[in-house]
Amino acid sequence: MNKKIVSLYDKKRKILIIVENLPSPFDRRVWQEANTLHDNGYEVSIICPTGKGFEKKYEVINGIHIYRHSLPLEAEGAIGYLYEYSAALFWEFVLAWKVLLGRGFDVIHACNPPDNIFIIGAFFKLLGKKFLFDHHDINPELYEAKFGRRDFFYRVMLAWERWTFRFADVSIATNESYKKIAIERGKMPENKVFVVRSGPMLERLKTLPPVESLKKEKKYLVGYVGVMGNQEGIDYLLRSIEFIVKESGRNDIHFGLVGGGTSLEEMKNYAHELGISEFVTFTGRVPDQELLEMLNTADICVNPDVANEMNDKSTMNKIMEYMALAKPIVQFDLTEGRFSAQKSSLYAKKNDVIDFANKIVELLDDPERRKEMGDFGKQRIENELEWKYEAPKLLKAYDTLFNRKMGSDSN
Repeated sequence: MNKKIVSLYDKKRKILIIVENLPSPFDRRVWQEANTLHDNGYEVSIICPTGKGFEKKYEVINGIHIYRHSLPLEAEGAIGYLYEYSAALFWEFVLAWKVLLGRGFDVIHACNPPDNIFIIGAFFKLLGKKFLFDHHDINPELYEAKFGRRDFFYRVMLAWERWTFRFADVSIATNESYKKIAIERGKMPENKVFVVRSGPMLERLKTLPPVESLKKEKKYLVGYVGVMGNQEGIDYLLRSIEFIVKESGRNDIHFGLVGGGTSLEEMKNYAHELGISEFVTFTGRVPDQELLEMLNTADICVNPDVANEMNDKSTMNKIMEYMALAKPIVQFDLTEGRFSAQKSSLYAKKNDVIDFANKIVELLDDPERRKEMGDFGKQRIENELEWKYEAPKLLKAYDTLFNRKMGSDSN
């Protein structure tokens, strides 16, 4: 009864989600949030960039209106990021007006990075709109992880973060570490900060038969899915592979790395320099079907994220996806990575490529342990971390945003 009343009320509410770094529906967290809001009576529009396979400037999918804009480049340096973010901000502002004058919106739901979307949120608050901040990445730490310095631009990121939290009516954090930042560094009231984890939707992560050709005639396949960027630690993984092949003498393992990013070509070249190209497949960004084939075929999966402040406090979607497919994991020992995976993962010493390599070999050589760890991870997703457990928390954040109680149809 209550759910029906809430849904009828929320039909009067219109949400504009702004995301800069990935197109929808490719960005899985944003797409899950958008569908949850739509399914619960909200009218949802999204502003996002175009991307491979998502070139249309406007389309409607599942009743969600998507407005896309082009970006001038895929940034690498600090100046490049400034140029990219400025161009994105311009188009987000233009498209926000287009949505307002066309379909209308009551809330701007801003997803970082970057953290400059608060400028749009603050402007439209002058017109009576609400501003919700969806904290995907801790941006000052992300900048430091990418460029290894705390310079002028790092201080800009800190200022943007402060202003974002200052203007936000409600903030969503992906984990408890991010919630702590919102409260302590962002000075957000605790009752305005909600933890909504990026739990996977199991209907998307289907169990498929293994595709033996992906193993390239090797006995084992180790899988990875994620971005190919500086802070993802692909270079650490490649050095671990070099140790496995050249020092441990193992030539029965192939590695399938799925994902695109600014460092993809650099990592391909690095694998060639290390003399391990024949043991590694780089797929680039691929459709979900190919991603699922790689993960389902993998005997174990890895997360080589570098141990730094950014990664230590961040929850990685790939960990959840590995667990949902019952894959045992090897990763460096990071706070949020350990919280998510628990007994479904082995934890190598921080940034120790030899220990990482040894953990991979140790796990591949123990099929019973692999099965036990994989089963634990899948059960943890099914019983605790699946998106269906997070969706009510998202809706609760919106209840707070509109100053109402569940089951009430009054402001």
